[in-house]
Amino acid sequence: MARVPSSAMAAAGLVGGYAIARWTKKRPLGGVVLGAAGLAAGREWHRRGGAPAAAGLGALYIAGFAGAHPLAKKVGAWPAVLGAASVVAATSWAVSDRA
Repeated sequence: MARVPSSAMAAAGLVGGYAIARWTKKRPLGGVVLGAAGLAAGREWHRRGGAPAAAGLGALYIAGFAGAHPLAKKVGAWPAVLGAASVVAATSWAVSDRA
């Protein structure tokens, strides 16, 4: 079975979590998607880079989620979420998936 890159998991968690929360109008459901994808990506980050990589990328994932909220007030919700997801995915690829 093909391995899903952790960068794709992280981006899918941020974008998918927002999309589910917005379209269902149930924020906790979006949080479940965000959390499940974050845990899956975190397991891969830990497997490939150890605890330091997992901690750093996990912190970036959470910062991307939190940072998209104030950024959305300036640029709009979708651009903020897509921007945060892009930064997290690119960093995850560089640290974990590239090797």
